[in-house]
Amino acid sequence: MSRVLIVDDEDGIRDILRDILQDEQYTVFSAADGIEGLDVLRHHPIDVVLLDVWLPRMGGIDVLKEIKANYTDTEVVIISGHGNIDLAVKAVKLGAFDFLEKPLSLEKVLTVVKNALQIETLKKENRRLRNSMVHEDEILGETPPMQKVRTLIGQSAGSDSRILILGDNGTGKELVAREIHRKSRRAAGPFVEVNCAAIPDALIESELFGHEKGAFTGAVSRRKGKFELADGGTLFLDEIADMSLSAQAKVLRAVQEMTFERIGGEDSITVDVRVIAATNKDIQAEIKAGRFREDLFFRLNVIPIQMPALRERAADLPLLLAYFMEKFRPSADVPVKRFADDAMAFLTEFSWPGNVRELKNFAERINIMSDEEVVSLETVRYYLGEVTGDSGYEPSGIDEFLDMGLSEARENFERRFLVRKLAENENNISRTAQDMGIYPSNLHAKIKKYGIEIER
Repeated sequence: MSRVLIVDDEDGIRDILRDILQDEQYTVFSAADGIEGLDVLRHHPIDVVLLDVWLPRMGGIDVLKEIKANYTDTEVVIISGHGNIDLAVKAVKLGAFDFLEKPLSLEKVLTVVKNALQIETLKKENRRLRNSMVHEDEILGETPPMQKVRTLIGQSAGSDSRILILGDNGTGKELVAREIHRKSRRAAGPFVEVNCAAIPDALIESELFGHEKGAFTGAVSRRKGKFELADGGTLFLDEIADMSLSAQAKVLRAVQEMTFERIGGEDSITVDVRVIAATNKDIQAEIKAGRFREDLFFRLNVIPIQMPALRERAADLPLLLAYFMEKFRPSADVPVKRFADDAMAFLTEFSWPGNVRELKNFAERINIMSDEEVVSLETVRYYLGEVTGDSGYEPSGIDEFLDMGLSEARENFERRFLVRKLAENENNISRTAQDMGIYPSNLHAKIKKYGIEIER
């Protein structure tokens, strides 16, 4: 149900507007002044505000400015008296959707509210379309493990149950989360992703719950957190097992009650969010070691989805490889490269430690670097790092390091390791840092130290 807030100091107008809007099946909130109205906005997501220009304690124009600064998706309709038309026009220039002149025409009130809600619906649809375009890859695979994943997606998407996606790096956990959101009743709402491993402990609470102006050094303005931004949609907590125990405690409360406070704030904020979490760690081992709260695990693990490693569904590899080779071919005029039989056999038997992400990177690399229309086994081995070459992928044995001192050997290995990890993660610094378990700033320093060039 759409939610409308009436802010007017006249009891009679609030009562009449509440009655006609409730008759139209809107959820209605009301406030007698601007400060009270802003307090309602802090606690409840509101779609449209009917706002009087003249209000005690805080004028309507100032309230409008506050709403536009902090609740950008909320439409505001100004209510003005005969002498306030100039103010109403000013309000529209400041971002108000429209204005209504007193005495109010109830028919016009309903029309303007309906039009404002249609604009809000278009905004949500635009967000949904943006979400659907963020990740172009599809969930592919016909093996039993992937059929089970698809079944779980179909069974769980229509509910609001919390989901925990487990699996190694590169198996497609984010793809599954987005697919669940796309098929849910929340598809028109936002899909908000938080990479818990990439955010320092000191910032994770601000990232999740937001902060008030002046809450800490550098907090120059109010900021909404991810829980608040995901209201009406889905919040994807990726790599949640990397979150500190103190942050886990606050997430537990937010997941249980769907209420929280911004850092430095006293008001409780209520949201309507579906939570999907994911981790590449052995969550039971993390609980046993005291690094993950068991009560949070039970809250998140309503529907578990286990993503299989690529080596566990090797029969899907030809299908996936065909998809990526088509995706990365240089142009429609260039034939899709295919693989010699012995090359395909080798690829099928390869262990793929980086899973589907590594396969995707390999397909892109072959399309860029190889001139062969039928890719040979030798070329495949070369670009998978099976032989020494200039590609940056070296043998994994230690023989070549034995003539070096410890410091030199360590630096040589670290440089090659970094090159390999960057290639597996498409030179994405945040993702590579997460994969390696270090901060992005540390990774930047190492890239600079070793003179590694990042291709964009």
